[in-house]
Amino acid sequence: MKKNRINNIAGLTLIEILIGVVISTMMMAAMYTTYNVVNNSYSQVSDKAKISRAGRDIIGMLMRDIRMAGFHYDFGTNALDISTTSYLQYVGYDSSIEESHDPIIVLEETLGYNSGEEDGFIGTDRHYDSDPCCDRIHIVYGDFNQNNLEQPYKKYKITYYALPREEGDDKYYGVYKTKHSWIQVVGDTTGEWSSDCSECYNGELIRDHLYDMEFIVFDREGRKLYNTTSNSYPRPDNASRKDLYNIRAIDVRLTFRSKKEFFRNEATTEKPRFVKALGNRSRIFTDKYLRDSIVVTVHTRNVGEGY
Repeated sequence: MKKNRINNIAGLTLIEILIGVVISTMMMAAMYTTYNVVNNSYSQVSDKAKISRAGRDIIGMLMRDIRMAGFHYDFGTNALDISTTSYLQYVGYDSSIEESHDPIIVLEETLGYNSGEEDGFIGTDRHYDSDPCCDRIHIVYGDFNQNNLEQPYKKYKITYYALPREEGDDKYYGVYKTKHSWIQVVGDTTGEWSSDCSECYNGELIRDHLYDMEFIVFDREGRKLYNTTSNSYPRPDNASRKDLYNIRAIDVRLTFRSKKEFFRNEATTEKPRFVKALGNRSRIFTDKYLRDSIVVTVHTRNVGEGY
């Protein structure tokens, strides 16, 4: 009786156990593959979003500063014994770029910042001879502080520029920003640019992994203000200076590169990846890094007649 009861107990054979193990393994492999695909896709989307977000932040700063270019403040009649109009010296026309008070100066394919001061950041070599990165832009605008009776009228110079950076064998560029103030107290007839003020700073790194920074300058008719004689945009130290106050808009392009490799495979020379430029700086590449560009047009509200 007990023997029959034992014979009726159900169990699994070795073959059934092996089949279960195989099926479970296949299911686990499928789940891992799905997870891996989703995780890689998420990482790529996240990396691209980080590049885009950082680019938008810098574009926002650039737009605010470019729109301020050329602004000046007149206090008008007052009871504080402050001059009704700005007394600050104006340095322009045939001046050097470092000393100029002109609202906007764009220098093509120029790295670094040369302030003329001992602590200035001087232009340096590119990573590669064929590398066109990057343009530099100087922006000058006025301000006012009635609580500073020593120098109520202010003038600032903002400069955006690029410098080479590297981490091991990884070479790229960084976007830097400098803010200087024109120091000229009441009673002085001349002044100078200086970083010695509470709101000033020298060479602040605002974003790494820059690939290119490009500025294109236009007049009120939408014509590119590029002087073919001097081979430059308007600047105070050559014949192009006549157009310094004809600048009405600037096209801005910032291209950033991912910090880590983005694509699974390298591109081929027959089918490379490329970065589209505003001018003649379009470039191709075959590595695995992602490049993403942000392009905007900024109108210069304070440059032109009456300013």
